[in-house]
Amino acid sequence: MASTATSFLLSFSPFSTSFSRSRGRLHHLRKSLTIRSVSSSLDSAKASAIEKPSVASKTGTWGWKFQDNSVNIYYEEHEGDRSKNSKSILMIPTISDVSSVEEWREVALDITAREGEVNWRAIIVDWPGLGYSDRPSINYNADVMEKFLVEIINSSNSPLSHSGNDLVVFGGGHAATIALRATKKGLVKPSAIAAITPTWAGPLPIVFGRSSNMESRYGLLRGTLRAPALGWMMYNVLVSNEKAIESQYKSHVYADPQNVTPSIVESRYALTKRKGARYVPAAFLTGLLDPVQSREEFLDLFASVDGKLPVLVVSTLSSPKRSKAEMDALNGAKGVSKFVELPGALLPQEEYPALVAEKLYKFLEEISESQS
Repeated sequence: MASTATSFLLSFSPFSTSFSRSRGRLHHLRKSLTIRSVSSSLDSAKASAIEKPSVASKTGTWGWKFQDNSVNIYYEEHEGDRSKNSKSILMIPTISDVSSVEEWREVALDITAREGEVNWRAIIVDWPGLGYSDRPSINYNADVMEKFLVEIINSSNSPLSHSGNDLVVFGGGHAATIALRATKKGLVKPSAIAAITPTWAGPLPIVFGRSSNMESRYGLLRGTLRAPALGWMMYNVLVSNEKAIESQYKSHVYADPQNVTPSIVESRYALTKRKGARYVPAAFLTGLLDPVQSREEFLDLFASVDGKLPVLVVSTLSSPKRSKAEMDALNGAKGVSKFVELPGALLPQEEYPALVAEKLYKFLEEISESQS
């Protein structure tokens, strides 16, 4: 059985499609600090760096209770130093083996440093089992992740407790789709959602489908990856591997291979070595974290919020073929208020934060204008 699982895993890249969306280097913030933000420069947009107002930033943990587990959830807060008309944005990283808050940090600093009618406060939250949150051996699935998202948004003691009815949600990949699913059910009530390269199918299901034969293989693979000894061995060879991370990062996570530096690879490799690192990737890889099971259900999530809240979809020019096809299906779809395409692959908010921040801030301005 174990050899079958190993052969299966060796036959297919564990980083195909959106599995390898990862995060950049996490410079640990101490309990509180002040950051002077400067606009990023890109080859495609050679803007001169201009000094922006200071942004107050802090880190913390929030205790999430799930079954018999008390899970410390890592988060960051970034907020401009203006007191007028404050509103909150929840920024949720994509789901992968190397997911962390770093994905959104530069975008958060850019947006919160801008002068405007609204003083934006950005809260970036690591998923349970990922990033710098605790990683207990939970049977992770889409329902568990949705439950977490609902509870951190609605809890009276979470970092989002003062968001009121104005909370905006930015999510990458599966995160955006999970947020939409919770919204459709009425479990959360964001004022707007921005879906960055949204996805709904895990790496193996999007390639090989969900026949009963394949589901059996996925179950075998998942069980092997979760096993105490063999699981770590397989995970170390196939996922926690610097060469594999670099190769897949250059092939489809970033659009420009030159942006994949040794320090980026090292930081992502370090994330895969954290205790409990293999549990969420085992679920994601094999489709257990998929919020829906088909493109029709994916489109229906967006249609369900039509006329209820604005939704921005950000696609990219260099996303993998299968993932891009799902994003392109949203162009003009019911419930999608605005569809834009930017340079990048599966992680544009990390590779090209200035471009993404500009589009997102414009979306925020349009929301504020429509509500005034």
